[in-house]
Amino acid sequence: MKLLTIFLLMFGATTSVNAQQQQKPAKTEGIASFYAHKFNGRKTFSGETFDNSAMTAAHNSLPMGTYIKVTNLRNNKWVIVKVTDRLHAANSRIVDLTQSAARKLDFFNRGLTRVKVDVVSKSFVNSMMRSIVQAAS
Repeated sequence: MKLLTIFLLMFGATTSVNAQQQQKPAKTEGIASFYAHKFNGRKTFSGETFDNSAMTAAHNSLPMGTYIKVTNLRNNKWVIVKVTDRLHAANSRIVDLTQSAARKLDFFNRGLTRVKVDVVSKSFVNSMMRSIVQAAS
């Protein structure tokens, strides 16, 4: 019985992790905005302190900690950000980005832009980081 309980706990945990990793956003294209400066230093839904210079985002359906590639459909510039917050339930936008991410996507002065959101794996993020470190050395 004890072995069965351990097996069920392990299988249940594995299923839960796999379900989170495979979860896709309900909508993959939509409007992006960015956080106002007043949110800097406040706690996010994930419990992290918000930093407008970081590469993070708010999304309503993806699990906290999910990495997403956000592509500006006006100019094809893209960034990788980590989901650390939720949008207001009445908000119709697909993602809310930090000001730093909005600048990299070149829509800071516009305020809003049309984007595509793709979930990326942690291994993809790690390989990108290794490439950046190698290029800098």
